[in-house]
Amino acid sequence: MAAQNSFRELFVASLTLALALIRMAEANSEGDALYALRRSLSDPNNVLQSWDPTLVNPCTWFHVTCNQDSRVTRVDLGNSNLSGHLVPELGKLEHLQYLELYKNNIQGTIPSELGNLNSLISLDLYNNNLTGKIPPSLGKLKSLVFLRLNDNRLAGPIPRELTGISSLKVVDVSTNDLCGTIPTSGSFEHLPLENFENDPRLEGPELLGLASYDTNCN
Repeated sequence: MAAQNSFRELFVASLTLALALIRMAEANSEGDALYALRRSLSDPNNVLQSWDPTLVNPCTWFHVTCNQDSRVTRVDLGNSNLSGHLVPELGKLEHLQYLELYKNNIQGTIPSELGNLNSLISLDLYNNNLTGKIPPSLGKLKSLVFLRLNDNRLAGPIPRELTGISSLKVVDVSTNDLCGTIPTSGSFEHLPLENFENDPRLEGPELLGLASYDTNCN
């Protein structure tokens, strides 16, 4: 009996250690992803000074929030005087719920890998200098509620994949260079038109069945 108890205790201890090592590896992977972002950004105010890749996980870094399992759930870097580019590694933050990078001077494109953030509730990239198209992969974000991309230099059509996100309540793509028509189906049915203003190449609400949404859009 004593031998059985010892074996059981050893098994439980080994399992606990294995789970702890798995969590540590996952946390390190998330730290690597965030450190890739840090390396791609210019940070004159040193708001990312605490982002030290030698730490066990990024949960002690400023502007980063984690859950009880040490998984990153929130990144708050709005209005931080950052410039540079977003990185595809952000798509590895599978528990991330809030990505707040608004009011900076971030350039370049929105990585399509952000479509891998299955837990994302809010994507706030407004008031930057982003270019390129809105990735259709964002349509995979089935938990997304807030999508604010206004005041950038984004071009191309509004991806119709976004209309399939039933949780989506706020979409603001105003003040960009988007083209084509505004979706009117699915989650876009009740969105106010002011959220699409100051896009001079947008042609107004889509008339379903009557015209191609990408008319004169490239």
